[in-house]
Amino acid sequence: MSVNIFGVMPDNMAGTLSGKFPSYRYKQICDWLYRKLVFDPAQMSNIPKDLQAFLLDSYSFNLPEIDAAHEARDSTIKYRLKLRDGAFIEMVLIPAESKRTLCVSSQIGCSRACAFCATGKMGLSRNLEVHEIVGQIMLASELIAPARLSNLVFMGMGEPLDNLCNVLKSLIILQAEQGVAFSPRRTTVSTCGIPHKIRELADSGVKTKLAVSLNSAIDEKRDILMPVNKLHPVRELKQAISYYLSRSSFRVTFEYILIPGINMGDEDIKALKRFVGDLSCKINFIPYNRVEHLPYQSPSEREINEFLQKAASLHQAITLRRSRGSDVCGACGQLAAQKGEPNEKH
Repeated sequence: MSVNIFGVMPDNMAGTLSGKFPSYRYKQICDWLYRKLVFDPAQMSNIPKDLQAFLLDSYSFNLPEIDAAHEARDSTIKYRLKLRDGAFIEMVLIPAESKRTLCVSSQIGCSRACAFCATGKMGLSRNLEVHEIVGQIMLASELIAPARLSNLVFMGMGEPLDNLCNVLKSLIILQAEQGVAFSPRRTTVSTCGIPHKIRELADSGVKTKLAVSLNSAIDEKRDILMPVNKLHPVRELKQAISYYLSRSSFRVTFEYILIPGINMGDEDIKALKRFVGDLSCKINFIPYNRVEHLPYQSPSEREINEFLQKAASLHQAITLRRSRGSDVCGACGQLAAQKGEPNEKH
């Protein structure tokens, strides 16, 4: 079976070609793939026929297949993608003025079972391969051309750090000068908080921003919301974040989902203040998005405003972030790749 070209590391492809073709051919191929978004070697007009034949024989150029697209009232589009083995994932395209953010999946399902998350209820089927991750970016780039993606957030289905090897390889391809040349400043990897993996990311040499889904700085509450906390309590998590900050030029973002009756009290603000007090970070407060069959409710506007008034005492930058695409279940915590009628767009 041929290797998918979107999972091939830049040095490996260049090395494979160098013994058979002039070195400049590698740059031409990358220009067609990553700049011109032409994925058929036969359409690469300045590539000789023998190289076109070699590429077709050596590599596949398949991208994930769009099975369904659902457009929200705010113009967010959730795509359900079918992979070569018949599995489904979701990616979300979020337009906002001059920005176009793509929310990327890294696994089929998730093993971390966060209590408020639809993906966590799926369990984990498998990790995504490198070409299945990069393929999402290439597919989205093709969909919006001639516009370009401005931001990548690994906040779709799955826990990116549980598939860290493939996520890092994907970032290397995406950031390569001959690849997409995507800026690390516009790339964010999210995690539920796995200390040894955060350290591994920090030591990898691959630059990216880090977002940590915190949701409570009180162990007893975080244990309920996020089972990972039973293995790695908040003190251990903070140590790993401090280590990451010592190796990175980027500050950390904390995602804090607002769930009334759970993590919006005075004691929650006090615990959060203690946790972030000496960290270079910003905090995004995100009103909970209702997920069917889960017991949690979204906060009212009054509850949100009262909480933000309390949070104003924090010394870090805070933002209220309204999730996009909630009416098509494309918002934070809602992705579940539910199978419906194919090729349906709302």
